[in-house]
Amino acid sequence: MPAVAAAPHAETFPRPTPGVTVPTRLAGQSTLLPAGALALLVSLHRAVETGRQQQLAARRQRQAFFDQGGLPDFRPDTAAIRTGDWSVAPIPAALQDRRVEITGPTDPKMVINALNSGAKVFMADFEDSTSPTWRNLLAGQQSMIEAVRGTLEYTAPATANGPGKHYRLRPFAEQAVLIVRPRGWHLDEKHVLVDGQPIAGGLFDAALFAFHNARTLMCKQRGPYFYLPKLQSMEEAALWETALAHIEGMLGLPHGQIKVTVLIETLPAVFEMDEILHALRARIVGLNCGRWDYIFSYIKTFRCHADRVLPERGQVTMTQPFLKAYSELLIHTCHRRGAHAMGGMAAQIPINHDPAANEQAMARVRADKLREVTAGHDGTWVAHPALIPVAQAIFDAHMPTPHQHHVLRQDVRVGREELIARPPGTITRAGFEGNVEVCVRYLAAWLDGHGCVPIHHLMEDAATAEISRSQIWQWIHAGNQHLDDGTAIDLALLDATLAQLPARLGDTAALPGSARIPESIALLAELSRREELTDFLTLPAYDRLP
Repeated sequence: MPAVAAAPHAETFPRPTPGVTVPTRLAGQSTLLPAGALALLVSLHRAVETGRQQQLAARRQRQAFFDQGGLPDFRPDTAAIRTGDWSVAPIPAALQDRRVEITGPTDPKMVINALNSGAKVFMADFEDSTSPTWRNLLAGQQSMIEAVRGTLEYTAPATANGPGKHYRLRPFAEQAVLIVRPRGWHLDEKHVLVDGQPIAGGLFDAALFAFHNARTLMCKQRGPYFYLPKLQSMEEAALWETALAHIEGMLGLPHGQIKVTVLIETLPAVFEMDEILHALRARIVGLNCGRWDYIFSYIKTFRCHADRVLPERGQVTMTQPFLKAYSELLIHTCHRRGAHAMGGMAAQIPINHDPAANEQAMARVRADKLREVTAGHDGTWVAHPALIPVAQAIFDAHMPTPHQHHVLRQDVRVGREELIARPPGTITRAGFEGNVEVCVRYLAAWLDGHGCVPIHHLMEDAATAEISRSQIWQWIHAGNQHLDDGTAIDLALLDATLAQLPARLGDTAALPGSARIPESIALLAELSRREELTDFLTLPAYDRLP
């Protein structure tokens, strides 16, 4: 890892407060974690950790209520917020037009390609697209620093055909706006201990990025900007407000300088969208339909409800009534408050060797983006640069203005029943086997340090792997589930499918994380046997990282 100069304001910090420990040492680490950065992390942890643990406990209590048959609903104690007349703070010029956003991990090649891609925004992802090895996290922060300063370059390894391709950033005015996604509240960072406790992974990601880049971005009128993931309640949003205000205070930034977009990707959060906007109203600019995690959250919320078992993943599309209701309620809520309503991810990857199959995939992308823009969304996500012109053409044709806040969707009448309605569908053998394959292959790659993996022309990340893993568990444990051919879905079916998987995969040497496929098969078998669904696949997997 090349050395990087300390942030210009680092000397304004005192020496680190006693109690911080960074047990792992890598080359270049001291310049990324100077005394001032450690002091910020210590102060932030002490200001926020008690509240974080309280909110994680509240999650457990909420899930216990659902496990006992309870259903999510709108909160009676916050009705005044939902009916009140208020708006979020004005949106900065750099974030007015977000019609196409690209997302991906934080390695140099990805960052350069994404910033140069022609998208309006690049979301650099320290969460679902990143395997949080210590090396990956520090290298990602290094990439962010060099990208913000305009110095990021990358040369691919040489091959037998000649030297590797060299990548460099386009001029600043031609780059996408950078937004960073830190990890969610549930994830620890075991490489930084404060008072003997691991710091929250999201606090580490956000604070270190802000420490090194906030003043430069402020001078460029580009932030800093964050995407906040996995929130379940207004209290969790308020905790982020506390954390970000603390960072601003420590770095001498104006209050509200840090702007955020929140992903609505949990079922409890869809019932608190007004409240989340209100809790962050001084800095929030929009909400996003995080569709894949939202489907995972639906499964997890209703894991013990046999009457709400979802069909196989491929049948759970955004045209299903419960997802349509979620999307349209988000548009109505955001536009009423002057905030962006961002659409969801197109995970397709171009199929270059098969033009007919590629055209079918692109037709699905076009239909999805047409649905979003005509419903009133202000922008959308893609996973591959080749999809940018596809999505851009749809939004340009139907959204001549920078956004669609004028589309208030006052026709939307969505209540609890619409948001939790179980869609019809089936579970095929191919769907079951596909879930097993995606989960095993993604987990193997993740354990090997890869946070997103192309599988069958879709970009899979932690969210899609979580759908696969949680569906397998629920189909086995939620009682009397069968494939459409009548085969019982049980541990015997899972074991047989896992046993056949290596033969189905063939030569695994070329697959990311191939050496860890046996370990991943064993871990999926173990998690699927547990009497209770493990909250996140990445929690037991994180213990296996170096």
